[in-house]
Amino acid sequence: MRFDPASLTYDAQGLIPAIAQDAESGEVLMMAWMNAEAVARTLATGRVTYWSRSRQALWIKGETSGHVQKLVEFRVDCDRDCLLLRIEQTGPACHTNRRSCFYTVVEDGAEQVVIAPESG
Repeated sequence: MRFDPASLTYDAQGLIPAIAQDAESGEVLMMAWMNAEAVARTLATGRVTYWSRSRQALWIKGETSGHVQKLVEFRVDCDRDCLLLRIEQTGPACHTNRRSCFYTVVEDGAEQVVIAPESG
């Protein structure tokens, strides 16, 4: 069966959440938004492309930073309203220069940063 990006369930803004996961380690690296064009470009090129809500434009992950995401596997959840992108990540995934955007742990009412920024 051929995949059609229009078969996904997008929100009112035409977006769908996409979770980027390291294909080798299973670590969750980031969450961003995609529209149908970003989905199609990602599948066509193998370079993960997202939709920037702040810039209102497509952005290829790593285009300016060099921290590229190469698509390994594209998964759709059971409701077709969320994506899981299993990727190979070059460099940090987070714009704060950390491996993962999920670097803050909340425990017993307190926050603790558990991933330091990468040097470089």
